[in-house]
Amino acid sequence: MNTPTALIIIDMQKGMQSPALPPRNNPDAENNIARLHAAWREAGQPVVSVRHISRSPSSVFAPGQDGVEFQDRFLPLAHEHVVEKNVPDAFINTGLERWLHARGIRHLVIAGVSTNNSVEASARTAGNLGFETVVVADACFTFDKRDFGGTLRSAKEVHLMALANLDGEYATVRTTAELLRELPR
Repeated sequence: MNTPTALIIIDMQKGMQSPALPPRNNPDAENNIARLHAAWREAGQPVVSVRHISRSPSSVFAPGQDGVEFQDRFLPLAHEHVVEKNVPDAFINTGLERWLHARGIRHLVIAGVSTNNSVEASARTAGNLGFETVVVADACFTFDKRDFGGTLRSAKEVHLMALANLDGEYATVRTTAELLRELPR
């Protein structure tokens, strides 16, 4: 990776650690995100931290709730860009696209939660806007979910389907190890 490549970390907030959430997949996702986070900083590549700010006052992501805060290990540094969103897509009404264009950034690496919601929505938009986008399969996770027919799907199934929706169409799906091998030191 010789061109500026932004690492976009989506919704790694304290609310995502709630025991009330459904079962999830990929218990190593946070460690992989942390590895990418550290490597991007070491390489001097841009890091963008995205957090969801809910419009619902009862949400754990509502302003003033502890759940809206970034998890301690993913706190942005003062010079790193923070995006606050109210919908799953990190590009909608946030200025993220303009921020990236102003810095000549055309390559994105997306990690975070949840694979089938905010990660997928943001990656679809990034791809549609012409960004070269990578979604890091083992640095994302999601939760068990019922499909439209009412069948409960495991988090692993939901995760894999979301990645399949993205790969080759809106983004390329890669692993943490692959990206770390290519990152200049």
